Amino acid sequence: MTPQMSISTMDREHAEQCRRTLAGEQAASLAATGDWAHVDKDQVHRDWHELYGELAAAITAGAQPDDEAIQELVGRHYAIAGRFYVPSRDAYLGMALLYAEDDAMRNWHNSYHPEMVEFLGTAMLRYAGTRL
Repeated sequence: MTPQMSISTMDREHAEQCRRTLAGEQAASLAATGDWAHVDKDQVHRDWHELYGELAAAITAGAQPDDEAIQELVGRHYAIAGRFYVPSRDAYLGMALLYAEDDAMRNWHNSYHPEMVEFLGTAMLRYAGTRL
């Protein structure tokens, strides 16, 4: 992956497609599952908290988004998201965009590390491009 590839430098049309795909897939899943009634949301939050702690430590230690260890952590992130529904590649990238563009999501993620949103978004972009 080239250093320039990140969520913040994504092609504008593709980014918009990813936002729409995320919204559509989430709406369909919410409707089909009674607002994700099947998900243990407390466990999801505990699992994300643990994962984001590991990611924050890795960022601090100098890891790069395309490092294999980081990609394995992103695989865990994708699996946790998959408890709600299995996001397509574009929906997963839409999730990374949401983390960057929604103030509450950005602030929550960056509370783990000030570079979390940009780092995780870039890692998610790499993961989606190579594994989804």
